[in-house]
Amino acid sequence: MHFPSRLSLPGSRRALAALAAALVATAVAAQTAPPRSGIDRSGMDTTVRPQDDLFRHMNGAWLRDTPMPADKAYIGAFEGIQESTLQKLRGLIEDAARDDGADADAKKIGDLYASFMDEPALEALGAKPLAGELAVIDAVRTRRQLSVLMARHGRLGIASAVNAEIDQDAKDSTRYVTYLSQGGLGLPDRDYYLKEDDARFREARVKYVELVAKLLALAGEHDTEASARAVLALETELARTQWTRVENRDALKTYNPVLQKDLRKLAPSLDWKAWLAESGIAGKTPDVVVRQPSYFKGMSKLLQSQPLATWKAYAKTRLLISFAPYLSKDFVDANFAFNGTVLSGTTENRPRWKRGVAVVERSIGESLGKLYVAKYFPPESQAKMEKLVGNLLAAYKQSIDTLDWMGPQTKVQAQAKLATFVPKIGYPKKWKDYSRLQIRRDDLVGNVMRARLLADAREVAKLGKPVDRDEWFMTPQTVNAYYNPAMNEIVFPASILQPPFFDASADDAANYGGIGAVIGHEISHGFDDEGSRFDGLGNLREWWTKEDRERFEAKTKILVEQYGAFEPVPGYKVNGELTLGENIADNSGLEIAYKAYHLSLNGQPPLAIDGLSGDERFFLGFAQVWRGKVRDQALIQQLKSDPHSPEEIRANGTVRNHPGFYSTFGVKPGDRMYLDPAKRVSIW
Repeated sequence: MHFPSRLSLPGSRRALAALAAALVATAVAAQTAPPRSGIDRSGMDTTVRPQDDLFRHMNGAWLRDTPMPADKAYIGAFEGIQESTLQKLRGLIEDAARDDGADADAKKIGDLYASFMDEPALEALGAKPLAGELAVIDAVRTRRQLSVLMARHGRLGIASAVNAEIDQDAKDSTRYVTYLSQGGLGLPDRDYYLKEDDARFREARVKYVELVAKLLALAGEHDTEASARAVLALETELARTQWTRVENRDALKTYNPVLQKDLRKLAPSLDWKAWLAESGIAGKTPDVVVRQPSYFKGMSKLLQSQPLATWKAYAKTRLLISFAPYLSKDFVDANFAFNGTVLSGTTENRPRWKRGVAVVERSIGESLGKLYVAKYFPPESQAKMEKLVGNLLAAYKQSIDTLDWMGPQTKVQAQAKLATFVPKIGYPKKWKDYSRLQIRRDDLVGNVMRARLLADAREVAKLGKPVDRDEWFMTPQTVNAYYNPAMNEIVFPASILQPPFFDASADDAANYGGIGAVIGHEISHGFDDEGSRFDGLGNLREWWTKEDRERFEAKTKILVEQYGAFEPVPGYKVNGELTLGENIADNSGLEIAYKAYHLSLNGQPPLAIDGLSGDERFFLGFAQVWRGKVRDQALIQQLKSDPHSPEEIRANGTVRNHPGFYSTFGVKPGDRMYLDPAKRVSIW
């Protein structure tokens, strides 16, 4: 959510032209042959017109000819880079595991991986690694002890009915504060519990009860079916009192400061003194921020009304699900049968080595990132990315002055916010310290627990200290990017700077349609329906005029309706309100990338390559970034819980609002991609 290397932004068209020319010169100098188009024509289906379906025109052959592997719920452009990155990480990890002379962090990486890969040892242990934690739950006799247990589970990274996070105070970005929020459901969203008329969700509930009963039985529990039904009933009541994902997008409604001493008034059944002490939060700050006050009132009633035995069965369920992937095969298979097959549609678990890499990523990710950057991210890649980011920021700077919905007063503040954007590219200035983490080759569950406890202690230690503006919230090997409103930062990890997002040997058009649109997407989050409520210092305040907000919301209301009409699985539509921020960013990012591409031409006409004009390559480059297919089960889960629209919609739903798409491909009334001009949304 949250990021240093500040770039110097050009302040005029002349400076922008100079920067763009430098970018082009750098790219040309690096090429030993005429530029390639950057478009993967092998994936195209030319029987589909771009005017009717740009996504399938660009990706139709790939969609038709690429089978879905049994162990995957999704394949596509992102997943392709992730697969390549996984292979590189595997090599780094296995080298570390073999190197007796490795430095301390590399040795921990190797030992942690080895502890996961030793299947015979895990098979012999069964549920024994969790015996201590199961005994802690069995020892609970009072509500106070239950409160301590909930806090203990929070420290161990186990989902609980109370979720605590340390973050910057939304209204004072110079300090850290604890946020308390709803949590603790085993199914992906409250709708899975509450939608009685949905056959898929009813089936998921039945299978969930089977999973809980199976795990409890494997752990040596008795009367497991009755306990599993009681757990589902409890979670259903928790779901009933939880806020929807759309409600949770409202930064103002979810900002409710409460003094620590007054938490008892909000939820009297929880022993807050005991909970705060066990969490390590007590007294670190006078207050906390409660995101969903009504949830805590409802949860408090459930603490009182539900039997202690049910809460203990629930706690054991959360513990077992959290650690099932690190136990013997019977636990692993039961967990996968539900989370992999029932919820996502995959029929085979991922190869063990890939799951082993994921354990290292989650537990000691920045140490692995340090090795990755040293071998796979040369300085010239960072320099190229810095120039692209600078160019996109400069295009935004020019665009602000031309906006028809933003008044002069807000434009001044928008320019001020843009000028304080901090891009972070590649990897952090300083790496996280894992020197206190003990890793043993014969103690996988202990390794995971100790890694989680260290991560929690690192978070709690922030309270009362200055904000660390060098911190990263993704590892360098993560194929993704993000904007953090509290830091006013855009962050691009090293791994995303690969084809199809960016190809140094390709012509600029496809790169602007790919990584350019990604950069534009992240910048625009600073001005979307959520990010626009934070100023350049990262503080939650209303810096837009009322009139500007109304004009902006009139545009975004049309986007909500547009995307809400998409139905990628029969009976399951895109939630236009939940996905609004990402849809705004997709549309804005494409608009700005298109402008930046044309500015980068410096008045020169683009080359035609492989029979494609520059603008055609730009839009096709954008469409190939969203190449992907997903199983229905996983897609339904995404539609219910993910603020991003499905890939096909991110491609087609975005370009049909863009005037350049119409002029490039001659889109006319009657074409399937055509939208009446009155229904198109142009924000930037």
